[in-house]
Amino acid sequence: MRGLVQLTLDFFAAPEPMRDAPPARRPVSQDLHAPVAEFRHPRANREARLAHATVAYEFKRGKRRTIGFSVGPEGLVVSAPRWVGVAEVQAALQDKAAWIVRKLDETRARHERQLASRIEWRDGAELPFLGQSVRLVLDPAHGYANAAAQMLVVEDAAGGPVRNHLRLGLPHLATEAQIRDAVQAWLMRQARRIFTERLDHFAPQLGVQWRKLALSSAGTRWGSARADGSIRLHWRLVHFRMEVIDYVVAHELSHLRVMDHSPRFWETVRSVVPDYAEVRLLLKDESVPSWS
Repeated sequence: MRGLVQLTLDFFAAPEPMRDAPPARRPVSQDLHAPVAEFRHPRANREARLAHATVAYEFKRGKRRTIGFSVGPEGLVVSAPRWVGVAEVQAALQDKAAWIVRKLDETRARHERQLASRIEWRDGAELPFLGQSVRLVLDPAHGYANAAAQMLVVEDAAGGPVRNHLRLGLPHLATEAQIRDAVQAWLMRQARRIFTERLDHFAPQLGVQWRKLALSSAGTRWGSARADGSIRLHWRLVHFRMEVIDYVVAHELSHLRVMDHSPRFWETVRSVVPDYAEVRLLLKDESVPSWS
């Protein structure tokens, strides 16, 4: 029996591997007067000056044929074959210094945006839902025995803009964990409803059938598709605007026709989401709030 094929769409925090490093040409020139940034991997065992930065990285040897780099939330990881000398590794690092430092800068900036958008689980806190801000309102009269939640649209009494309020059936002395869990339960219900609706919308256009939807909490994937028609989507996609959700849904459904990322696959995505390339960038450029 043929095994199931699974393809995935990377989550924002996934490490970004670079193609294996080619033979080094020459070190990147460095401005001695430029400010020196510092990046340090928690398991760093080597350090190098790359472009304008000091980079402490994790160095690993293994059964591979070439030198490879991976930049993730923790920092830089360098992998090399056992037979490659240290001098050759250092030369490859210098050759790709600009790429490495740029990716480290981008990853740090993304992490800082996430910290800045960290949700305070209390009455009056705000979080994004479908690209718009929603304010949490604790309302003990709203059946807090089962922590019921209801979305309300409230118009400012002074004629200001309308605001979205999420009324939670919780007492005012509810703990942060109780508030967070109630909000998560509501968001997951909305996610299943919205994802099902969008899967049903795009599947006929692509000429495919999806058979099962599972909500994911994976740390490194926005979604995945299997050849048997099973779709997994990260529930926190509901923080994004609908156009982003549509792109991810269309991406995974397109894998039911083309189980790779070949040009034919991207043409399939384009057939239902013509501006997918621009929308795709939002998954990297827009940060979802830290959930803790």
